Amino acid sequence: MKTVLITGATSGFGWATASSFLLQNHRVIITGRRQERLNAFIQQHKSYQENILSLCFDVRVREEVEKKLYNIPEEWKKIDILINNAGLSRGLTEIQNGEYSDWEEMIDTNIKGLLYVSKVVVNMMIERDIEGHIINVGSTAGHEVYPKGNVYCATKHAVDAITKGMRLDLLAHNIKVSTIDPGMAETEFSIVRFHGDIERAKKVYEGFEPLRPEDIAECILFIANAPKHVNVAQILLLPSAQANTVTVKRKV
Repeated sequence: MKTVLITGATSGFGWATASSFLLQNHRVIITGRRQERLNAFIQQHKSYQENILSLCFDVRVREEVEKKLYNIPEEWKKIDILINNAGLSRGLTEIQNGEYSDWEEMIDTNIKGLLYVSKVVVNMMIERDIEGHIINVGSTAGHEVYPKGNVYCATKHAVDAITKGMRLDLLAHNIKVSTIDPGMAETEFSIVRFHGDIERAKKVYEGFEPLRPEDIAECILFIANAPKHVNVAQILLLPSAQANTVTVKRKV
């Protein structure tokens, strides 16, 4: 049994991944900003309740991250796997028309939040001499910039660079570092990107079958379950109908 910390576990990839680890009899620490969704996860998985610890905080706020993680119960501090899943996109517009608030939210969540959580958890792993594993959730946007994606793509390029830097820095501590980079997946992603415009969000996935959260969760489990001597450094995951960030075969 391993202890797995998953950020952004209140929906989408994070929720599905936390469920998958529980079903494999691991302990999960679920985090997110929405206490009601954390409660809902526990209620839905109440038969596994003793293997769930929920922490409500915003990864963008370093003081909250440190307070919550440094003060978790001692028996939960032996974290074997960290899944940096918390992330979002805000807006889809030309760079000259971008909103400062959207830029700041993406940078603070996707880059700084990942760093804040990682620093605390990595030092816990090193202190306890754990052969740990960091799995960062990136995106195809970290491989290829698409029109109007500017700042979001920049944050996911940063995740890719940080992942590579982590892998170098943590090699001496026997901590694996991996990334999974999904393409178009139907979650709350587009609803958040379009500031709650559900109809616009639905159009993103019309005419083809996108990835589902369970697809990403299955791949994360594959990464985590690799033999000790194997590190799955990167998985680039696309729906069958997608060839790159902008090329999608849709049914007419």
